Amino acid sequence: MAAHGLICQRTILTSFNGKFPANARRFGRAVDVCPVSVGRGCERLHKERHGIVRRTSRGGRLEIRASSLAHIVENNAPASADPISIQEALGKLEVDLVTEADLKENDIRRTRRTKICCTIGPACCSYEQLEALAKGGMNIARINMCHGTRTWHKKVIQNIRELNSAKGYCVAIMMDTEGSEIHMGDLGGKSSAHAEDGEEWIFTVRQFNGPLPARTIQVNYDGFAQDLKPGDEIVVDGGLVRFDVIETIGPDVRCKCSDPGLLLPRANLSFWRDGRLVQERTAVLPTLSSKDWLDIDFGISEGVDFIAVSYVKSPEVIKHLKSYIASRCSERSIGVFAKFEAIDSLNCTESIIRVADGAMVARGDLGAQIPLELVPSVQQNIIDLCRSLNKPVIVASQLLESMIEYPIPTRAEVADVAEAVRQKADALMLSGESAMGLFPDKCVEVLRSVSLRIEHTCREDKLKSSEPLPELCESLPERISEQVCNAAAEMANNLRADAIFVYTREGHMASLLSRNRPDCPIFAFTDATDVRLRLNMQWGLIPFRMDLREDVGSNLRRTFALLKARGMMKTGDLVIAVSENLVPCDQAALLQSIQVRRIS
Repeated sequence: MAAHGLICQRTILTSFNGKFPANARRFGRAVDVCPVSVGRGCERLHKERHGIVRRTSRGGRLEIRASSLAHIVENNAPASADPISIQEALGKLEVDLVTEADLKENDIRRTRRTKICCTIGPACCSYEQLEALAKGGMNIARINMCHGTRTWHKKVIQNIRELNSAKGYCVAIMMDTEGSEIHMGDLGGKSSAHAEDGEEWIFTVRQFNGPLPARTIQVNYDGFAQDLKPGDEIVVDGGLVRFDVIETIGPDVRCKCSDPGLLLPRANLSFWRDGRLVQERTAVLPTLSSKDWLDIDFGISEGVDFIAVSYVKSPEVIKHLKSYIASRCSERSIGVFAKFEAIDSLNCTESIIRVADGAMVARGDLGAQIPLELVPSVQQNIIDLCRSLNKPVIVASQLLESMIEYPIPTRAEVADVAEAVRQKADALMLSGESAMGLFPDKCVEVLRSVSLRIEHTCREDKLKSSEPLPELCESLPERISEQVCNAAAEMANNLRADAIFVYTREGHMASLLSRNRPDCPIFAFTDATDVRLRLNMQWGLIPFRMDLREDVGSNLRRTFALLKARGMMKTGDLVIAVSENLVPCDQAALLQSIQVRRIS
């Protein structure tokens, strides 16, 4: 391997003698909480992080402050470590509160790998409600610009940022553009309406000064009435309600409900004729409307971490948006995700994924444009393509639809979630379940518990891809990083390592490790807050923020000392460690290493 610029080092860390002082031993041990009580563990951990009172094994109480923690680490750090830097770094190792509680309370190899994204709406927008979702395991909060005002969304973003800074969570923010879809109006301010079988309704582009007439739905597309013919079918919200067109009268379309159901404000519309989707209407609409560009400017100014683009039809719109973001926001990067919800996007799936930073399989809208039986294979294809091209992928829409009204999911919904986890999607997304449902907290708990169970089953069954991952990188430095990460993941599986450590400034090697879907979690250490938040999207990554040094050995020593002192690792844990070149580019060499270390 040395001839190829790669060195594998096996280093056993012996500077820890395992003889912690009594106070340190109590602190280093996991919080004594039942593994299922993640929320309670988070509350206790939040108190501990702020100087706090700790329960001893005898039921007494012990006060531990930051200064005493630094003393614990200093006394048990490797001899070569700098005591002052250890004290400074102790308070600067930032990790998500839920993750830290999970690492303390449970086996390190049983942490959840699949991430959870929640759409924020009226049911979960307050500070307390957002904290409940974060405590339950929400990794990404999605704000949907289809609904709500920018003032409302701004308040949600402020609440999430406050949770991250004040409480220690690590919740990234994704902004979803409305897109130039054809959709209904806001139902005159009503939260919903019900269409019964055989009822006649009017779809219109007219504007009304007063209340909407009964059974009238406004549409945002001016050419709506001219394009429809008697006998056409209007499909609402992916098929939840259907109408047959009876006749067109000026700007109005008179329809008869053929499939009854619940109508929600701003639900999308699609049109079928003779059993085929009619595409002419959406083909003339731009992917990004003038409103979308204003929303994008809002997202940039508010510092969102991701922007999801609705109804992508070609890779050009993604390229254009990324160059626009780069010109407006040079100091930080924003990930651009392509949403696959239109039939046009399936004609150039790979080219879209190649230029995007990630993808979302929006199965609800997509299922309204392709035969239902094709949705599972399209989902699998997009997930496989994203993993092959090293792009994170979200599975979205109707995962737990029944939980909008009921406190438990159907067994079919659980099976659907389980299949997405088996396919090793990076994240699962709740839409209406969290935005307007009655039980958003329980929805998150279902995703969390199903993910944990299926991930464990896959590891036990050694469910692996039948084909190896294709080579991804072209330049020599990138190929070296790719091969190092592939080898590190394979070594971690073969040695049953407890974790893989990666030190990264931009997140590239962390992403390459995630692509391999190793059996153990990946601890990604970065010194950039925006990189840490973006890494929270990807499968298996536990992002930490800490100051990095150019010397990998120094980073490793500090990391071991801090993680052990805070109870997230213990004596005997086996770690595979890799690192990006952390020195300036003009001084960087191609030499990279894989280190195998055991805490002792």
